[in-house]
Amino acid sequence: MARGYDNNVYTQVGIVLLIGLATKTAILLVEFANIQHKAGKSLTEAAAGAVDLRLRAVLMTAFSFILGVLPLLFATGAGSESQKVIGTTVFAGMLLSTVLSLIAIPMLYFLVARLTGEKDEAPRPEEVAS
Repeated sequence: MARGYDNNVYTQVGIVLLIGLATKTAILLVEFANIQHKAGKSLTEAAAGAVDLRLRAVLMTAFSFILGVLPLLFATGAGSESQKVIGTTVFAGMLLSTVLSLIAIPMLYFLVARLTGEKDEAPRPEEVAS
């Protein structure tokens, strides 16, 4: 809407693409947090450690994608309007998704783990072994 485009099929394709990329990032962060929690860290330490451990990989993926769609933002010629629409959608969406993923996913991991009965403290050694 900021660039004056409507919600058309290109926008919707871009949103589906963003959902997939954001989900991949969330799965990676949660998986690393689970591994660290099972290795003996508390939920808080595991969530923070997952972001710390995967920050570079998440940012490299996001920024390579963002820089890769820059030509779509400034397209000219035949079909340029559709390229601008999908480029704008995925460029802005990926920026927002990356920032929100690095902030919201660890918090949601902690919240969901607590709601499912996990304790914030590190598991006892006999729980880690099994």
